[in-house]
Formats: sequence, structure tokens, C-alpha cells
Amino acid sequence: MARTTVVGACPHDCPDTCSIITTVEDGKAIAVRGNPDHPFTRGRLCVKVNNYEERVYSDKRVLYPMKRVGPKGTKQFQRISWDEAIATIATRWKAIIAEHGAQAILPYSYLGTQGVINGLNVGDPLFNKLGATVLERTFCDSGSCTAYLLTIGHTPGVDPESFVHSKYIILWACNTLSTNSHHWPFIEQAKKNGAKLVVIDPVKTRTARLADWHIQIRPGTDAALALAMMHVIIKENLVDRDYIDKHTVGFDELAERAATYTPEFASQETGIPVEDIVKLARDYATTPPAVVRIGVAVERHAGGGQTVRAIACLPGLIGAWKHVGGGLLQLPIWAFPVKWDVLMRPDLQPENMRVLNSWRLGAALTGELGFDPPIKALFVYNANPMAMVTEQDKIEKGLEREDLFTVVSEHFITDTAKYADIVLPATTQLEQKDIMFSWGHLYLSYNNQAIEPLGEAVPNTELFRRLAKAMGITDPAFFRTDDEMIEAALDWSSPVLQGITLDEVKAKGYSRLAMPASDDWAPHRDGNFPTATGKCEFKSTIAAGGNFVAPLFRQGYNGDQDGTPIDPLPHYIAPNESVRTAPALAARYPLSLISPKSHAFLNSNYGNLPAQTAQAGEEQAVILNPDDAAFRGIEAGAPIRVFNDRGSFEAYATVSSDIMAGVVVAPSGYWQRSNRKGATVHALTPPAFADLGRAPTFSDILVQVGRL
Repeated sequence: MARTTVVGACPHDCPDTCSIITTVEDGKAIAVRGNPDHPFTRGRLCVKVNNYEERVYSDKRVLYPMKRVGPKGTKQFQRISWDEAIATIATRWKAIIAEHGAQAILPYSYLGTQGVINGLNVGDPLFNKLGATVLERTFCDSGSCTAYLLTIGHTPGVDPESFVHSKYIILWACNTLSTNSHHWPFIEQAKKNGAKLVVIDPVKTRTARLADWHIQIRPGTDAALALAMMHVIIKENLVDRDYIDKHTVGFDELAERAATYTPEFASQETGIPVEDIVKLARDYATTPPAVVRIGVAVERHAGGGQTVRAIACLPGLIGAWKHVGGGLLQLPIWAFPVKWDVLMRPDLQPENMRVLNSWRLGAALTGELGFDPPIKALFVYNANPMAMVTEQDKIEKGLEREDLFTVVSEHFITDTAKYADIVLPATTQLEQKDIMFSWGHLYLSYNNQAIEPLGEAVPNTELFRRLAKAMGITDPAFFRTDDEMIEAALDWSSPVLQGITLDEVKAKGYSRLAMPASDDWAPHRDGNFPTATGKCEFKSTIAAGGNFVAPLFRQGYNGDQDGTPIDPLPHYIAPNESVRTAPALAARYPLSLISPKSHAFLNSNYGNLPAQTAQAGEEQAVILNPDDAAFRGIEAGAPIRVFNDRGSFEAYATVSSDIMAGVVVAPSGYWQRSNRKGATVHALTPPAFADLGRAPTFSDILVQVGRL
């Protein structure tokens, strides 16, 4: 038997981007394990992917093109050839363009794979060339990135590996052990070295249980806490005046703003005792090096952008950036010289393009947005909106339209794919090649193809080559090989790739960017922030113009969502839905619902696979505080209904004091089949955007819970 090993990289939308080794025997992948040589991921894979070969060889895989032969949503499909599938798509698209115009076609994608060439933007050139409606993708970190860039610019921030030198670590809305687990050993080492670990989260998560101090906070009130910390730090003169004078702008205005946010005010908003707020501010300001790691969840409420603005100002106030292991960690992705314009080809877009935010899919499909022409064709890849997007009733109604031609490229018949007219087989990571950035560490990774594609599955790159040819496109740029696309996707002349070759990354599987060593790198010790002023901008010099463009994964969006100027100073925006801000609504729906990432799923990936659902629980569970459960006569294991004016879903109750009173938790990622009544938690999520970057308000929801 011929046995080989192939080095690759995890494909998922996760900060860790693990290096993986696949053992192949006679052309079949028999095992997937972590690469022990990788300095950051260190040979361990999480529960999501440590049996990835079972995903590849699942008997539920879509391996051949199929067409619908029954009513939409009934999963009745018949195998067809690729020629028939592509011809059908091209014929329908050409007819729709002739009758309605290309804007009647809507592509829909996200990060089902995070690969540079097979991921988020692989279809953009084709749809831009056709003149289709442009999809604005702002699900994750868009508000956070907008705020971050307004404050400190596109800096990778603190090297995650340098956390070993930190003495005061705040994990803010970040459940590291479940969503960034390979960063944990560096935090653990810091703790062994004497660091104090603080976790700010409404839930006593796996990570919070191991913290020195868990601070429970009401959802959506984080900015009030950050501003009150500023209040204390400035009032008690715990600031680093030298750093402020040399490397920041807007301190006097910030001090005036922070003076209005007292610990007493923040305590009323957050539910955190005044003395704890004061202690947190003092400890943070007087224990260098101090570092903050923010999670994605920190942006997912009405004031999420301004929350990140406030948090991003804190390190500048105390001079945390002067120290190795001090400052702020958000997304190291800013360090990677990816040529986004080459991937997205915005130059091909028509002048008067139509833009749809991905969060409003349901409203677009049902005609609520008044689109002219209406959406007549939908092409979904790397996404499962039926499980993960708000207004599920509207999405379902739209997908059921007989006049909507829907194509889905997938691994499985998902909640979305079951409504498709054509289903196309997509390759898994073991069956394709790609190059990977990371938003959690500073290593460029290469995924070598380990096995030949099963059945007739094809990579996204090949799929769009076939579609371009069928649509009569002849531009050679649309027919580059995967190797050519990988070569063109990065700026190999960038200083961070100095001395690194593609051949080297391919052979080894990874290479650390050419940046200073983590044990001697304080990226902004001397300022040098990539902002308009070169300084940390407490008062943003460009925010007031309302025309800021966040250059990551986005098309067609300037400023905040309504074009009005952005306040140049951080401030607190209370949740849209809370007992304090919406008392009439809270009288009917008194509980705040949050839907954090599941430990065993990656968004909706693995929500259908046995090992992961066994780990997470076969059916959706909802966690309630004992007081909230007792008040409603709900005991552990009871079937319950969670509902508000937007919808409802059914689940089973878990009762735990890990949840603060007034909050309920429903981990996301479950498919509709795992919910008692065929809806997921996002059926209750509002369609409203946060204050910056059109970030969804996943965690700004009031609900009621009742026993069935």
C-alpha cells in the first residue's frame, strides 16, 4: 500500500487557521491530524475538524450535479451531467438578463471556506462582469473593523504569541477556548508567569471558568464600561502623559467626553458593581504590560462600532503599546498583503451598480425592498443563509418562489440547498489547493491538495471558470489556473513577504510573515500608527466626513449606513432592545437573547455531522438562569418555546447559574432539522444594523421563553 502525508490548512472562518497533515493511503485520506511543527497551532485540531476525513467521505455528500424534480423544499433531486447543469444555468441567466437586466441576478456567499482563491470573493469577477447585484458582506467584524481603523488604522496589533509577556490580559467578548483555542496556550503561559486574566462576558464560558476574574456584563453595554474605565483612568491621573503627548491626538476632547461616563452610570447600564468598574480600570492601568483581546461578539449590538472605538482608545491612554505584550489584538489579517482588488475586480462593476447587504436577503427575495428589477436568480456558494440569517420566514417564502431560479454549490443538502433548482457538488479542503491568510496569527499557510475530488465535485475556482465560459466571456483573466490565481493573489514584493517564496510555503505548509520576533516586538512603541496622523486617534480625523471605506471584504459601502457623519469621539449607544431602553417591548419580552458560537460547530458547518452534533447536543438547547427558569416553571430538559414578534423556535431547556439573570443563551450553528419546529435562533434576530459598518445586531434581542 502506498502511504503518503500531505500538509494543508484548515479552511474555516476561524482565527486559528490550523496547519493540518493528511495521511493518504492508495489515494484515500485515512486520517487528518494537526501539524506538530507549526509554532502557533502546535499539532492539535479542535473538535470541529479533528475528524475532517469523515466530512469528506460522509454518505450525505453531494457528489454530482442535480436538478430539482419535486416541489421546492422537498429535497427531491435527480442527478444530471455537468454539461446539462452549466447549460441550464447559462440559459436561464441569459434569458433573465435579456428580459430584466443583469441586476436581477444575485450572488450570495460568505466564508464557508476562508481560502484566498476559493473563498469569499471567488465569484466576484464573474458577477461584476455580468453587472449583477453586488452583495455587501458585513456579517462579521465589519463594524469592528470600521471602528478599529478609525482609531488605530490597519495595524495587526499585538502579536498573539507575545501574550506570554503580558501581565494583565482582558478577553473582552471572546471565548478563547471555543473560538480561538490555539491562542490559549500563550495565555496559559502568561498566567504561569504571573499574569492576571480577566474575562468580560455575560456568560461564564469555558474560558471564563479559567479566568482569575469573570465580569458578567449585560449584553450590548460594553461601551459604557470602556468609557467608565477611561473616566477613572483620566480622573485618577493613571494615564501615560508622555505617550499621549507624542503618539495620540484628541486627548482633551476625549477627557471631556469621558468625564460624563461615571462608574455609577456604567454600573446602572452594565449591571457591574461600581467598585468592580473602578478596580478594573485601576488594575488595567497599573499592571503593565496590559493587553485586550476583543472578540467578534463585541460589535453585535446597536452601538457595537462605538464600543470598539472606546476599547481601542484604552491602550493609548495608558501607554500599553510601549511594552511587548501590551496593546490590543483584533485581527492580524491586516498584516497579510492580499490583493483584494485582484480577487474582487471592483473595476468591472457598472457605474450604477445595485448593492444588497447580505443581512437583508429575505426582504430582497420577497420584494419588500422594492427592487426594480426584482431578484429573479440566486446563486449561493460558501453560505447557508436559511440557517444563519435573520427573517427566515421571508427567506423561505422567497426561496419557494417558482419564478426564482436558485443554484447552490455545496457539500450537503443544507437548509438552503433543499430549495435549489440546481445543486452543484463542491470540493472539500482535502480535494483542492488554496493559500490562506489568518485573522488570528501571523503565518501564511498553503493547502496542498491531498486527494482527487470525490465524484464530480469541483473547486469554486473551476466552477466559475466553467460559468464564465458558458456566459461567453473570453477575457483570459477568467481562466487562470489555480496556481496562477495563488501567485496573483498576494503582493510578493511586500516587506512582510521578504525572503518568503511560494515554493517554500507550499513545501512546508506555512511561513511566518517577515515581521519582528514576538518576544521583542511592541508594534507601536514609537507610535507609527497607520492612520492619517500616524497617531492613535482618540478623535478620528476622518470620521466626521461620513465617507470612510473599510477595505476588507466589502464592496459598495461608504461611511455609516445612512451616510450621516460619524461622531469623531467614542460614545455609548444603548441597545435597541433592553429592559432599560425599550420598557414597553420588555414588558412582553423581558429576556435578552444572545447566540454565541457553538463549541462544536463553525457557523452552520458540522451542524449535520454525527460527531459534532453528539458533542454539541443533538437538538438545540437554550440556557436559562435558575431564577428565570423557576419563575416560568421550567426545569432542565423541558421542551420550551423562545419567541418574539419576529418569530419563534422550539428547543430544550438547560438551567445554569453560568448565565446572568435576564439573559438566555442559544448557541448558533444548528440546522433547522435539529430544532423542534424547523426554525433556528436567527428567526428571532432583528434586521437592524449596528452603528458602524452595517454589522448585524445578533446580540440585541428581547424574547420571552415559555414551557411547551
